[in-house]
Amino acid sequence: MNYPNGKPFYGNKSQVGRTHKEEKGKINYGGRGMSLENDIELSNTHYLKLGQAVIHKKPTPVQIVNVHYPMRSKAVINEAYFRTPSTTDYNGIYNGHYLDFEAKETKNKTSFPLNNMHEHQVLHMDACFEQGGTVFLLIRFKLIDEVYLLPYSKFKYYWHRFKKEIKKSITVEEIRKNGYYIPYQYQPRLNYLKAVDKLILDESEDRV
Repeated sequence: MNYPNGKPFYGNKSQVGRTHKEEKGKINYGGRGMSLENDIELSNTHYLKLGQAVIHKKPTPVQIVNVHYPMRSKAVINEAYFRTPSTTDYNGIYNGHYLDFEAKETKNKTSFPLNNMHEHQVLHMDACFEQGGTVFLLIRFKLIDEVYLLPYSKFKYYWHRFKKEIKKSITVEEIRKNGYYIPYQYQPRLNYLKAVDKLILDESEDRV
């Protein structure tokens, strides 16, 4: 698939509090073998069933231009394009707060490369943040099996640094310092709303 500008699309390959992984607790079912997207979907389904939040993955409009039918009952899409640039992965409502966030995974052990983000995604996040939305990234470091919620209010500093070609990534230590570590558990698998609670509280104090 390709973006409208012709560039190829490769897909999207908290501490709850501000301490590091010592707070994981005894139960750690791990995220190994599952993608961050699957973990979020399981959690969102759990939140919806309990009436805690309504959060969904955003559909991306796609225009199919070439389809091959190897069998009458099967179709293979050979070529397709995004009709419009994508925004972020998820949005929804939680306790009267609008949530808008991007989910990213990296195999890098020490940093999150910012070339994983697109300009139009960051512009969308900035617009939502300016309207009072709760905006953030969920970042999973696959090889060390850690997930963090990084608030957009903190992320934008690193994005500006990236745009000025000062540094191309955010280090794990910077994310641990400015984000919220999210431990894996049984139900919900990735209880990121606990980190969102802390973020809402922190940002409400900052915006007063």
